[in-house]
Amino acid sequence: MMPQEFFELLRPHAEKVFDETGIPVEIMLAQAALETGWLRSPIRDKHTGQEAFNLFNIKGEGPAGSVVANDIDYIKGKPVHVEAKFRAYNDYAESFTDYASLLTEAPRYASALAVRDDPVAFAWELQRAGYATDPKYASKLVSIMQRHMGMS
Repeated sequence: MMPQEFFELLRPHAEKVFDETGIPVEIMLAQAALETGWLRSPIRDKHTGQEAFNLFNIKGEGPAGSVVANDIDYIKGKPVHVEAKFRAYNDYAESFTDYASLLTEAPRYASALAVRDDPVAFAWELQRAGYATDPKYASKLVSIMQRHMGMS
């Protein structure tokens, strides 16, 4: 999927979450693009092929249960292949809603929410809070925002 098509499909969901929480649209779209490879490689159950509609690769149990998929976690800066349970959703709207709940309800993301008016700072605060184990997570998000959303 081309970035413009991706944005057209998911922007309405991101804008709804922004209206409710102030989480930047740009950060949500960048995360969804990074986590799903622009919807080319969304999380699917490795045994059944069931799509999880999980745009943010959140692990655990979701409204539609969970799926088992391979993942890469970074341990002491080194990539390690693991099998993990990811939250499953009935649609993309549920994925956005759950992502917003995770960020607004978990105290560890308070520093990110404190800079919600600056998507670049938000990306760095997400990384500091441990949203992902990839040590280059924030720089990848910033790169997507700069390249595809005109952010500086």
